[in-house]
Amino acid sequence: MAEKIYVFDTTLRDGEQSAGVAFTPYEKIEIAKQLEKLGVDIIEAGFPCSTPGDLEAVQGVAREVRGCTIAALARAVPADIDTAWEAVKNAADPRIHVFINTSDIQMAHQLHKDREQVLTQAEAMVRHAAKYTSNVEFSPMDATRADPHFVFAIVQRCIDAGATTINIPDSVGYAIPEELAGLFRSIFENVSNIHKARVSFHGQNDLGLCTANTLTAIQNGARQVEVTINGIGERAGNTSLEEVVMALKTRQDFFGFECGINTREIYRASKLVEKYSGMPVQWNKAIVGKNAFRHGSGIHQDGILKLRETWEIMDPKELGIPQGTQLVLGKLSGRHAFKIHMEELGYELTDEELNRAFAAFKELADKKMEVDDRDLEAIVTDNMRGMEDAAWRMDLVQVAAGDHSTPTATLRLIDPEGNVRIDAATGTGPVDAVYRAMNRITGLAPELTEFSVKSVTEGIDAQGEVTIRIEQDGKTYTGRAADTDIIVASARAYMGALNRMVTAGKVAATRG
Repeated sequence: MAEKIYVFDTTLRDGEQSAGVAFTPYEKIEIAKQLEKLGVDIIEAGFPCSTPGDLEAVQGVAREVRGCTIAALARAVPADIDTAWEAVKNAADPRIHVFINTSDIQMAHQLHKDREQVLTQAEAMVRHAAKYTSNVEFSPMDATRADPHFVFAIVQRCIDAGATTINIPDSVGYAIPEELAGLFRSIFENVSNIHKARVSFHGQNDLGLCTANTLTAIQNGARQVEVTINGIGERAGNTSLEEVVMALKTRQDFFGFECGINTREIYRASKLVEKYSGMPVQWNKAIVGKNAFRHGSGIHQDGILKLRETWEIMDPKELGIPQGTQLVLGKLSGRHAFKIHMEELGYELTDEELNRAFAAFKELADKKMEVDDRDLEAIVTDNMRGMEDAAWRMDLVQVAAGDHSTPTATLRLIDPEGNVRIDAATGTGPVDAVYRAMNRITGLAPELTEFSVKSVTEGIDAQGEVTIRIEQDGKTYTGRAADTDIIVASARAYMGALNRMVTAGKVAATRG
C-alpha cells in the first residue's frame, strides 16, 4: 500500500490572512464542515489569541467538526498557547501549533533576540504546549532563509521538548525547489531525533513556486503538506490544496503516494471558499478555474470529441465539477465541434442548414468573445426557416441617427428574381427608418402590431433578439432575429415577417 501524505488545511487561518478576507464564526464552521467532507486530516481553524471573535470561531469548529484534527496557531509565548488550548480543548483530536522566527533578519528586527534566546524560548514553549496535549506542531518560521545549522538545532530541541510534527515553512516564498530539496535532505541527515516527528512543509507563493516546492518537499521526506483551498493566503497566497492533491493523484505513477482526499468534493469546497472569502478564482487557475476544463481551440475540440483523454489529463467529474468538459464555441471552433454541439442541443440540421448556421456562427464569433447555447439556438432558429423559399433577402442595412439628426436608413435588398434594389427612408427612429425603407423597396405596407427586444445572453457583447408581428388582411405574421447589432436584428426580423406574408400570399393564390 502506498505511503500516505497528510493534508493540513490552513484556509481558516493563513487563508484568512489574505488582505480583505475575514470569515465570520458561521462561515468558518461551514467551511470546516466542507473540509471534513473533503477528507483533510488537520484543519488549522485560526489564531485564537488574535481576537475574541477568532477564539469563538475556533471553539465552534472544535465542537462541530469531529472527523479531523483541529489545530490552533500560537506564538511561542505562554498566553498564546493557553488561549490556543482553550480554543481546541473540546476537539475530538486537538493540536497546538507553536511557531517562532528563526531567520537572522526576523530574529534581529522583529523579535530583537539572538539565537540562544530563541532556542531557549522555543524549547520552553513547546514543552508548555505539550503539558496540554501530545499533539504539538512546531514551526521554525522563515526556515528557508535561516542558517540551516540553527534550524537543525531548534528542531532537535523542540522534538525533545514534545513536538510530534515539525513544519518547515517557506514563510516568504523564497525557496527554489532544488534548494529546498537540499534543506530537507540535510534535516534528515543532521537531526538525530527527526524520526520521532512527522515532517511537514508550508509554502508561500511569492515567486509562484509553492506547489512545485511542496511536491519537492514530499519527494524529500515531508509527509504532511500545509495548503489552502484556491491557494488563498497572505500576499501571493499559499500552496493550493487542489493542485497538490491532483498532482499526487494524476501522477501517482511518479510520486507513489496517496492522500485521503475525496476529490469529488474539491469543486464544492472551492466555490464555498470563493463565496465566503470574496476572492474570485482566476479563470486560468489550475484544477478549479473556470477555464480549467474548457476548450476553445478547434484542434483541441476535435480531439476531445474523439477521445476526452487526448487533451485532458484529469476527469472534471472526479473533481465534482457539474458541467464537466466544455467545448466553448468561438472563432477558433471548427465545423465538427459545431455540428456535434448542435446535435447535443437537439438540432438535426441538413447539410444546407448546417452550412448557413455555421456561417452565421462564424460571423457572430468574430463579434463575441464567447458564443453560448442561447446564441446558437437563436442562430439555428434564424437559419431553419426555409430561407430557400424567401421572397426577399437583405444584403445591406446602414443607419445614421443621433440626438440632433433625422434617423435615416439605407437598405440594399435582393428581390425574388435576384435583382438588387436600393432605397432609403427617414423615420422617427432608426428602426422606424429601416422599416419604412423596406416598405418602399418591397412595395408592401403591413401594419406593425408588436415590436419587442430582449437580450439573448449577458454582457455588453450580448445578442439582442427582436420579435415583431405584422398584420395584413386580418392575418398576423411573426418574424424573429438575433444579432449583436439590434438594428440589424430588427431589420432581419421584419424581413422574416414580410417573407412569411409573401409566402402565405403565394400559397393562398395557388389554392385560389
